[in-house]
Amino acid sequence: MPHPEPRLDTVAVLLAGGQATRMGGGDKARLVVGGRTILARTLATIAPQVSAIALNANNDPARFADTGLPVLPDSIPGHPGPLAGILAGLDWAAAQGAGWVLSVPGDCPFLPADLVARLHQARGDADHACAASGGWTHPVIGLWPVHRRDHLRAALLAGQRKIDSYTGPGTAHATWPMDPIDPFYNVNTPEDLAKANASPAINQTA
Repeated sequence: MPHPEPRLDTVAVLLAGGQATRMGGGDKARLVVGGRTILARTLATIAPQVSAIALNANNDPARFADTGLPVLPDSIPGHPGPLAGILAGLDWAAAQGAGWVLSVPGDCPFLPADLVARLHQARGDADHACAASGGWTHPVIGLWPVHRRDHLRAALLAGQRKIDSYTGPGTAHATWPMDPIDPFYNVNTPEDLAKANASPAINQTA
């Protein structure tokens, strides 16, 4: 699938801060699918769609120095989850002059090449849009307005942790087909990794 033109008003934050406990620890983004890390596959797919990319990760940022990308730690203490990573991305995006942030996780090797374009199309006048497939929504794969960053910060400080509880019923959805594999398939276990490496989608994605 050819890449659409990049959205110059949109940047991306790759959420790479998970602990990967079911994989035995380490960074899931460094797992290898089809001869390349999930991180490399994600960057190759997302970079042509946006104006800039940053990584959200805590602890030692030097472990991602090879990417040459900004590494953004959570600004809210206590590892409160992906919403904190999204907030870090929104604060960074504001400094870049961007209006929108695409959030993607670090464990999805088959993200679609039209993700940003279709999320913007689905969004319409809504403040937020997220991906869907197979009858399921994927709240962590979403489009966020930079102007909401202070609202999100206040929600996190008040104890909000779940993305779908924060965004509420006004979220727009863009739906993708599941053939040859769910484009939002995520790798959480060794079995998931084996299935990803056996998928024909390996040769059909960036």
